[in-house]
Amino acid sequence: MAQISSNNGFKQCSSSHLEPTRTKDVDKEEALQMEAEALAKLQKDRQVTDNQRGFELSSSTRQKAQVYNKQDYDLMVFPESDTQKRAVDIDVEKLTQAELEKLLLDDSFETRKTPVLPVTSVLSPSFSAQLYLRPTIQRGQWPPGLSGPSTSTLPSIYQSTYSSKQTAFQNGFNPRMPTFPSTEPMYLSLPGQTPYFSYPLTPVTPFHPQGSLPTYCPVVSPDMAKLFDKIASTSEFLKNGKARTDLEIPNSKTTISNLQVSAKSEDISKFDWLDLDPLSKPKVDNVGVLDHGEEKNVPNIPGLLAEDPWDAVLLEEQSPASCYLERKVNGKSLPGATVTRSQSLNIRTTPLTKVQGQISQKDPNGTSGLPTGRCVLQETEVQNGEVAAFCQSIAKLKANFPFTNHYTNPGYLLSPVTVQRNVCGENASVKVCIEIEGFQLPVTFTCDVSSTVEIIIMQAVCWVHDDLNQVDVGSYVLKVCGQEEVLQNNHCLGSHEHIQNCRKWDTEIKLQLLTLSAMCQNLARTAEDDETPVDLNKYLHQIEKPYKEVMTRHPFEELLGSYHSQVELALQIENQHRAVDQVIKAVRKICSSLDGVETLAITESVKKLKRAVNLPRSKSADMTSLSGGGDTSKGSLKSGNPVQVSLDQLTAAVYDLLRLHANSGKSSTDCGQGKKSIKEAWTTTEQLQFTIFAAHGISSNWVSNYEKYYLICSLSHNGKDLFKPIQSKKVGTYKNFFYLIKWDELIIFPIQISQLPLESLLHLTLFGILNQSSGSSPDSNKQRKGPEALGKVSLPLFDFKRFLTCGTKLLYLWTSSHANPIPGTVPKKGCVMERIVLQVDFPSPTFDIIYTSPQVDRSIIQQHNLETLENDTKGKLLDILHRDSSLGLSKEDKAFLWEKRYYCLKHPNCLPKVLVSAPNWKWVNLAKTYSLLRQWPPLHPLTALELLDSKFADQEVRSVAVTWIEAISDDELTDLLPQFVQALKYEIYLNSSLVCFLLSRALGNIQIAHNLYWLLKDALYDAQFGTRYEHVLGALLSVGGKGLREELLKQTKLVQLLGGVAEKVKQASGSTRQVVLQRSMERVQSFFLRNKCRLPLNPSLVAKELNIKSCSFFSSNAVPLKVTMVNADPLGEEINVMFKVGEDLRQDMLALQMIKIMDKIWLKEGLDLRMVIFKCLSTGRDRGMVELVPASDTLRKIQVEYGVTGSFKDKPLAEWLRKYNPSEEEYEKASENFIYSCAGCCVATYVLGICDRHNDNIMLRSTGHMFHIDFGKFLGHAQMFGSFKRDRAPFVLTSDMAYVINGGEKPTIRFQLFVDLCCQAYNLIRKQTNLFLNLLSLMIPSGLPELTSIQDLKYVRDALQPQTTDAEATIFFTRLIESSLGSIATKFNFFIHNLAQLRFSGLPSNDEPILSFSPKTYSFRQDGRIKEVSVFTYHKKYNPDKHYIYVVRILREGQLEPSFVFRTFDEFQELHNKLSIIFPLWKLPGFPNKMVLGRTHIKDVAAKRKIELNSYLQSLMSASADVAECDLVCTFFHPLLRDEKAEGITRCVDAGPFSPTPGQIGGAVKLSVSYRNGTLFIMVMHIKDLVTEDGADPNPYVKTYLLPDTHKTSKRKTKISRKTRNPTFNEMLVYSGYSKETLKQRELQLSVLSAESLRENFFLGGITLPLKDFNLSKETVKWYQLTAATYL
Repeated sequence: MAQISSNNGFKQCSSSHLEPTRTKDVDKEEALQMEAEALAKLQKDRQVTDNQRGFELSSSTRQKAQVYNKQDYDLMVFPESDTQKRAVDIDVEKLTQAELEKLLLDDSFETRKTPVLPVTSVLSPSFSAQLYLRPTIQRGQWPPGLSGPSTSTLPSIYQSTYSSKQTAFQNGFNPRMPTFPSTEPMYLSLPGQTPYFSYPLTPVTPFHPQGSLPTYCPVVSPDMAKLFDKIASTSEFLKNGKARTDLEIPNSKTTISNLQVSAKSEDISKFDWLDLDPLSKPKVDNVGVLDHGEEKNVPNIPGLLAEDPWDAVLLEEQSPASCYLERKVNGKSLPGATVTRSQSLNIRTTPLTKVQGQISQKDPNGTSGLPTGRCVLQETEVQNGEVAAFCQSIAKLKANFPFTNHYTNPGYLLSPVTVQRNVCGENASVKVCIEIEGFQLPVTFTCDVSSTVEIIIMQAVCWVHDDLNQVDVGSYVLKVCGQEEVLQNNHCLGSHEHIQNCRKWDTEIKLQLLTLSAMCQNLARTAEDDETPVDLNKYLHQIEKPYKEVMTRHPFEELLGSYHSQVELALQIENQHRAVDQVIKAVRKICSSLDGVETLAITESVKKLKRAVNLPRSKSADMTSLSGGGDTSKGSLKSGNPVQVSLDQLTAAVYDLLRLHANSGKSSTDCGQGKKSIKEAWTTTEQLQFTIFAAHGISSNWVSNYEKYYLICSLSHNGKDLFKPIQSKKVGTYKNFFYLIKWDELIIFPIQISQLPLESLLHLTLFGILNQSSGSSPDSNKQRKGPEALGKVSLPLFDFKRFLTCGTKLLYLWTSSHANPIPGTVPKKGCVMERIVLQVDFPSPTFDIIYTSPQVDRSIIQQHNLETLENDTKGKLLDILHRDSSLGLSKEDKAFLWEKRYYCLKHPNCLPKVLVSAPNWKWVNLAKTYSLLRQWPPLHPLTALELLDSKFADQEVRSVAVTWIEAISDDELTDLLPQFVQALKYEIYLNSSLVCFLLSRALGNIQIAHNLYWLLKDALYDAQFGTRYEHVLGALLSVGGKGLREELLKQTKLVQLLGGVAEKVKQASGSTRQVVLQRSMERVQSFFLRNKCRLPLNPSLVAKELNIKSCSFFSSNAVPLKVTMVNADPLGEEINVMFKVGEDLRQDMLALQMIKIMDKIWLKEGLDLRMVIFKCLSTGRDRGMVELVPASDTLRKIQVEYGVTGSFKDKPLAEWLRKYNPSEEEYEKASENFIYSCAGCCVATYVLGICDRHNDNIMLRSTGHMFHIDFGKFLGHAQMFGSFKRDRAPFVLTSDMAYVINGGEKPTIRFQLFVDLCCQAYNLIRKQTNLFLNLLSLMIPSGLPELTSIQDLKYVRDALQPQTTDAEATIFFTRLIESSLGSIATKFNFFIHNLAQLRFSGLPSNDEPILSFSPKTYSFRQDGRIKEVSVFTYHKKYNPDKHYIYVVRILREGQLEPSFVFRTFDEFQELHNKLSIIFPLWKLPGFPNKMVLGRTHIKDVAAKRKIELNSYLQSLMSASADVAECDLVCTFFHPLLRDEKAEGITRCVDAGPFSPTPGQIGGAVKLSVSYRNGTLFIMVMHIKDLVTEDGADPNPYVKTYLLPDTHKTSKRKTKISRKTRNPTFNEMLVYSGYSKETLKQRELQLSVLSAESLRENFFLGGITLPLKDFNLSKETVKWYQLTAATYL
């Protein structure tokens, strides 16, 4: 054991077992003299000395990997003495400060020796100089010296008692000092190893105090403490010890640790540990300390070694009370204290030696006594308080969903259900085929769609069991064949979306009867899942993240180790210039790993170090040995070595940066020192202020592109600014290690903290001013561009514990401006966002400011009767309440509504309007708002959705809204999930009721969990909220169970593979794409060889392998893939999807979601518009998957079959439908599907403002269903063609569509049906205006390019005309139909697109028909060669319009009788055009000219064309066999179904469909009659089946009178409809100023006339209606038969 020496300070004992040692006690007078000097000087200096200045003890060293069996400890003891004898012998007042320092630094000042004891801790972290001397003794009593042997075995137990008396040091140290027996000495431990001691100590047995043993604590009187204060005030200490940096964190917590004693050490003077002159003496870096006060609670406290400087910094974050809590490192328990690195003491520069397989020392109980650096670095990975609280909340939520609950944990998907009205109407019976195990053939029967699934199961079970009484029907399910989903037993069959789709496509309903035990339940949670703790990060490692990963502890270990190695090397070698460069590089790497943050202290320390290395070193410094071995007892490191000083300051600055980085993510209360007093925010009158210091990590691109930068600081609540934003000064970039933008500017908002709502957000937006000189253009007069927004970061002013933010914060601002990609290039795979760091300093007051919610008196209930208001006031209030949304409310409206809020309780849906009208959300007014909220009746879930918008940030409001939304069904929630995911951005804190709601629903429904996963994964790319989404995604994966988690990760892998294939194919040249596709798909196939995988688009579809031969790509700009997969269910069909890269599909997802919600609204009201709803999923930024609708083609593909001008023709769509629906019944069904679906598309595309409509993004299914694709432009953002809008019409409705709707060229009653369907659908959507505005508003923060602000919603609101009546809206939409149908711009747009797509035209591929009118391709090998062919005759046809058809006589080889086929002139021309494409080098016969003068469809033209066509056929058949016998010619002559039906067709002109009887009156008119506000409204809707004498189509219009009317003042008439027998008017004729009594005495006379230009208008029919027969209180809509009544 070392002993105190009179000259060296310490002397090593020669044996490991100490012999009895006699020591000379310190002279009593000498000790008392020191005390008196300190006391006297204290009284004088107390008035002038800053009592807050102190220093921190440095204790962060890395020990070399050596394992010792024994260890020595050193200590210092003041022997017992009588304090009263010589207390005033030395007059301290007569000593100058320099003399006192000289006295204290004199080696001969203390000549007495003291005995030693094993080391334990003496220092505690409260003292600012880290000299927390916990135990104290009563004044005047010195501890006695110890005689006899001193070993590492402690004596028996001593009971310690604590005194309540507190003693404060002058320098701010205010410890809690217990009273200990006076026999306990003070002692200090030395570091495990240090370069400053070169002689060895014999190791002894390591000391491990047991819980039952006492701890020897230092005996320091209050007066001795004052002496230390006196020493701390000396100039030398202030100069060398208090090297404070600008970034020193005040009031930082400190921690303590036991340190291992070095194997080599030198005696040290008793005051050296005070570090009075750090540069002139041997150093003791580490002081072992043990908190005696905590010993009783911890039975085992082995000495801990802070072997890594990083350990010291990070362990500093723990409070003293938590220092001894056990920590798990590599599965082992590591109890122990922590070590603090000081700014004021020198930091040791020992290299951090790493030894592989290093083994920590263990105590007899097996606990590790030496934590590794990794142990301490784990402290950085401990989640901050908010995340930890979130984990606890999720764990509680998870416990509410045990795996044993089959209702919430079925393990399979349930088929979604849609409520549909009139499901039991016509065609309510369906045929069902049910596969039953053991039966070779399926069981088929007819049932009603209103029957519950349970009843159908009973019918099916009857085939299996004879006695149903012994069968539990609930144990059976009906699984959809080909899909892993089951029907819901308690719902009717027809309400399931799968059944509705089967009926829509007219396909067979195939189901499979299974027991629950036979059903695949591999997605169910297990007992193991329930026992697994919640871990947010455990399962995220396989998720591709869009941003740069934050540095973890392992690289930090290496960086810090490298730094300390370079520091020691710099002190050892002669050529310090090179070594110092390496030190600076190591510091640069550390700063780089911390996001490029370089503090001012580091910058100044580096500059000082560079200056110091160029200064001449003193001789003594040159001779000083800094190696770990050798005898340096005669030399010491002199204080004049500037390199050592600079290195120490640099090391301190590095650790300050580490501390700042570790604290930045924690809440204010997590980082505070101890517990401060608390002050409520509503009583705080200080103004909000903070300092913007700098932005770190600026890229070089910015430096060259931007001249200056500034920040806009705004304060917001409820999405609105609380005060005018403040702009910082404009500054340029600075370059030290990295580029940074430095403001160092104080920002003050003139708003008191008491006025701040709890959810106040501080927004910092960084702007860059472009450097005009950096442009390549030499034009100096070019327009100067405005500032660019480079990024934005938001910070809640109150943390999740409701404490006001304080201290320095590092805010991460994500930006993609770091890398400017070259235009036209594809960004690299895995391109991630980068971030810069904003350093913002908030004030750190001496108290914590907390926000407390006001108390609400629940006993007060206010509700006023609306009827008690005056009529004017009541009318005004009702007018506001009946408005469609809170948008557009004026300030006066809001003030009035808030004043009358208690009259609105019986109109619950108006709550959002009332809350948005609240004057403010200050604390003083919250009680009123909360009181109203508690009285309010529950809202409908879809109405409560508005309360999740940005307008409502209040936590109480949002929590209540979620409570109401919980009533929503799982299927409805699935449809609205994108909005809920975006609403998470408006939550202030991570742990919110909305997050818990979503996760709870995901726990109970696999479909929700699946959709939520992909939405959250896509949201990771959000620059501002990506971290929050990462936490929620981690929670979802953690609670979802292993089965679901593995399935989702498989899907993620599949998407990554397909993305790689798509990128390769896209980058390949056109000729090699197919080869690249086939090769790349092999890798995807190998993925399927290992496992099956559910489809990300639809988790009920399971694929087992690829059908590589069927995989292909589409020839569009994005080159999407067509991926064909084999269904894992043998009863299922192939799965076809499209995978795209390079296009953002989120806008498509939103548009399709809105259309799906519209369709559900229509179905709920009994209107089935037979909409095609296909799935679309964005699986990452600019990539995604789209469902392919089978048997469908684009309109362009259909139209170009008739040439590039096919878009100007009327028949292509009708003839294409007839080709796939040859029978009249099939064609009529397809036409009906077209009418209904076209009406739905017109309404949906108009309401959503879907633009860029051309014939390549409108598709038609062979069943007649029309649908739109590619929604890249919506909300009225039209595609431009030069300076003109390409979308000139309100929506796409062309003449070829009208041709299908009418069944021909002329308008029919079918078009009236189409108009009625459009107007009905439009009015139904108008009733849900608020829903659509809310859904779109919630998507504003999603980052869609065409939905960025509330202004983008104006289009939808204007399109829905919410303030108009249904009749007015009907008229409005009818005019839109007329405008669209009459627009030539749409056809021209189609034509332009056809020209642009000519490179894709030509012959179709093998799987497509070769002629537009033939469904298949045929060859002569099938049909036989043709011997003779001629045009036999021609016939006139009237179906659907008048035209001529040519009869072709064909005689084949081997046939005796000729066959006949019927072809039109256009079909002959199509044959010739395609022959010209196939055989461009052959000379084909000339084809007759299509253009003729005069009328086309007349007999003379037909006769002429018969001769010309006959000549053409003869020339064609005599041509080369390659031409005459090609498949195209064979297909043309192959008989079709219509050819068989058209045999013997003869029809004369007089037998036309409209051959009227002269003088006959016919037809009917549809009217809507209503009366309101003293006005009669007559809406003339439609007229059908008008008859004329000459059979010509009339030009009808309607004229009305109110009789009697002698002066004809009541005359009203509609516009003229041209050339139609079935006109649609939808015009309102208004009669104002008539009372009901007056109208009852009048008659309405209505006449229909035809407007003629060359003769008198003639009468087509009329009707007289007595108004007394009408109930004018309601609207009457009815058809009335026209008669030959007289008219005026």
